[in-house]
Amino acid sequence: MRKKGTFSHLKLSVAKDYLIPFSRRWMIYLGGMVALVFLGFALLNVFLQRSSFISNGPLSSNHANFEGDCSACHTKFSSVTNEKCSVCHEKYGDKLGVYTFAAHYVYRSDDFRRLVPSENENSCFACHQEHLGREVAITNVPDSRCLVCHKFGSFEDKHPQFEFARRQIPDNANLKFPHIHHVREVQKRENLLDIEKTCLYCHNPDADGKNFQPISFERHCDACHLTTSTATPWLKIKASQNSKAPGVETLQSMRQQQRPGLRWAFYTHVNEFNQRGDRIRKSPIYHMDPWILENLNSLRRQLYPNSGLVELLRSSGDVPAQDVRQLYREAIQTLKEYADGLRARPESVVQNDLAQINRFLQVVEKQLRDPYTPLDDTKFLLSTLEENPKFTKVQIEEFNEFINKLTEPCQKCHIVSNATILRVQTDQRVFHRAEFNHRVHILQRRCLDCHTQIPILENIANSANIDHAIDNAAIQNIPTIETCKDCHQTKVTSNRCNTCHYFHPNKSQRSNLLLYLD
Repeated sequence: MRKKGTFSHLKLSVAKDYLIPFSRRWMIYLGGMVALVFLGFALLNVFLQRSSFISNGPLSSNHANFEGDCSACHTKFSSVTNEKCSVCHEKYGDKLGVYTFAAHYVYRSDDFRRLVPSENENSCFACHQEHLGREVAITNVPDSRCLVCHKFGSFEDKHPQFEFARRQIPDNANLKFPHIHHVREVQKRENLLDIEKTCLYCHNPDADGKNFQPISFERHCDACHLTTSTATPWLKIKASQNSKAPGVETLQSMRQQQRPGLRWAFYTHVNEFNQRGDRIRKSPIYHMDPWILENLNSLRRQLYPNSGLVELLRSSGDVPAQDVRQLYREAIQTLKEYADGLRARPESVVQNDLAQINRFLQVVEKQLRDPYTPLDDTKFLLSTLEENPKFTKVQIEEFNEFINKLTEPCQKCHIVSNATILRVQTDQRVFHRAEFNHRVHILQRRCLDCHTQIPILENIANSANIDHAIDNAAIQNIPTIETCKDCHQTKVTSNRCNTCHYFHPNKSQRSNLLLYLD
């Protein structure tokens, strides 16, 4: 039989069962009631209130539909994983990886060669913080996440100078364009007194006002340049197809040859040409005049017999890395025009070749839609090729002189190098790591408050010729970081990283529905 225990040195008996003093039983009853209320509330919250009590907080508006299903984002006993995010954000399992850490090296450059794999990829949720409420955008990444890798401090502190200013990179517009002269001419022609309205005559904003549409000859230059009286100099006609002396082919010669790409020759009026003996001149001249470009191609083939894909371009292939696709598209368009010119030929050999060319172009176009397809821009670069080894230095000099003569009307604005018209950068993009919104800024500053590198205001009334050194197209007429810091500082306006920078690259491919079907 079990004995009752004792306690204290007096060996007082202990009760067999624990005795609850009557005066304290209310605490037990109260505790039990509280536990029941808590359990009831928890059940009610889980089943009727979307677990708001045990959740970290309401999801952002974009993810609101997942609020009743934690497993859509969370894995048991684990954090949110990138794979969970990819279920929606990488819909077509794309190797693009636009939402990866490595992809942020692309920024808005469209140059996917900048993309590098990273062993230390951050998880999505490390930067995109959720459960902060419906109206909080998870794209509003705090600077602290950027500063883990980028030791810049704040914009007003240790942010580096813009790259074009730091490295003294000139504007590669490839045009002979004095701004001040053109502002004067447009003011007179359009009867404009406001200089900044004159700027906007050519710099036309895009739909959202952030940036500007590409400059267009037809829209901005045609009214004054290449009028009906513009003509080439008198040019020597090529003696024969095998001649090593420079010369041009006549319209009649081109029609007789029926080479691919010469269909325009049959729509060109013979009265545009004057001939005296073995010399010829053309008037009027058109922008991208096909007769001049065809003869320039012919001369280049003689001077650079291995010019490769340059043959398919209307101007040089020296483009920024992000524009290499533009070269391929232009080359494809030229090949299509060549093919169209041969479709009327009945020979079966020609038709079979055309069918093969069509299949080849379809494959190339499909590959071109994939931003990850490696593209080789060196195939379009004439400067990597050597001049014809069969030509003497004197002959090469004669060819270059003749090319300068042929392109004399073009060289009023364009630069010709290596028998090629240098490609004009029409979109004038400078920043590839940051965004700039002109529409937002023009409410605070006028155009010439920031674009001061070319002294337009100081010289617009000066009738004398302006020094080329202070007014030419190679000058980057955009402000340096010091101008931006006037406003973007802690006490004035936002100077956060994501005010100007976007982590993920251009997502323009996401509108390409064909990618979803591949």
